[in-house]
Amino acid sequence: MPRYKKHDLLEIVIEAIKDSGWNLLFVSRFEKHPFLVRIFKEEKSYLLRIYIWNLTHGGGTKRPADEYRIQITGIDHFERNKGEKTLILGWWDDAQVFAGFDYTKHSGKLGFSPSIQIRENALRKAHIHGIASHNKGNGEIAVAFRPDFFVNYVEELEEIHKFADSDVDYEILEKLFEEPEQVNDETIKKVSKFRRSQILKIKKKIRDSSFKSRVLNAYGHRCAYCSIQLSLVEAAHILPVSYFKSTDETKNGIALCPLHHRAYDKALITMNEKYQIVFNNEEFDRLKKIGHDGELNRFINNIKPYINVPPAVKDRPHVDYIIESNKIRGWELYR
Repeated sequence: MPRYKKHDLLEIVIEAIKDSGWNLLFVSRFEKHPFLVRIFKEEKSYLLRIYIWNLTHGGGTKRPADEYRIQITGIDHFERNKGEKTLILGWWDDAQVFAGFDYTKHSGKLGFSPSIQIRENALRKAHIHGIASHNKGNGEIAVAFRPDFFVNYVEELEEIHKFADSDVDYEILEKLFEEPEQVNDETIKKVSKFRRSQILKIKKKIRDSSFKSRVLNAYGHRCAYCSIQLSLVEAAHILPVSYFKSTDETKNGIALCPLHHRAYDKALITMNEKYQIVFNNEEFDRLKKIGHDGELNRFINNIKPYINVPPAVKDRPHVDYIIESNKIRGWELYR
């Protein structure tokens, strides 16, 4: 297992933030650990103080065989200032997951050669499900999560670690991580009222992450309209999420680059049940009249006659979803 230097670990964090669609600015010098960065997206903004180390195997004759840990070096205490979120992180390269630890449980002066632990089972579950936890039995929850859950962890940082305060709440949180489809409205009502919003946010993220992963993998991370990759491709719903018949099935998804995702949502382009790409010529004419048709020919020429479809038939856009989507988006194809 490779052991990364601090700046290599920071690059992994940066990539996770950017892949989530967020931007960041360095508040402190790039080479200084802990790293102080501000992340932002639209009206949201967080100032992060990031401590990060490699997760290494900590098992031995006196420790559990499945224990991993960060070995704290270079500091004698963790710092948190007003307006900051302090992240204490480990990175396990084998499963490409982070571990996050509760600052409030480690806010005092650190002892000689201190370390903080998490169990391997939680790390492996996070690799599969996106996020998992380890109740250490001392009032502390360690959280393991994939890079695509990084910003969600940041947003719920303080509250998610407090789930250790209630056995019932924590039991439901664990169930949500492993079997999100089993956590229904009735189950959520059993959670403390002030924690229900966190449960709902986490459930939505797990659902969205699963959909995104399945759709992008089905299309080979290529835009169905123009074949671009470059880590720019997004998973779009054919039937909009807000529509009552929409589902998170892979066959209700299509991989699109941001340009063609926006064009699809604005009904500039679509596809029919034969997977042919269709242009909205009426809208193009309207845009020409108001002088908003710049580079229209290049836009049209960069799109193939047929969408790229996944190799697996079960993953291809379902004809019924295409027809229904075109109807509710106002296309004339089925009138």
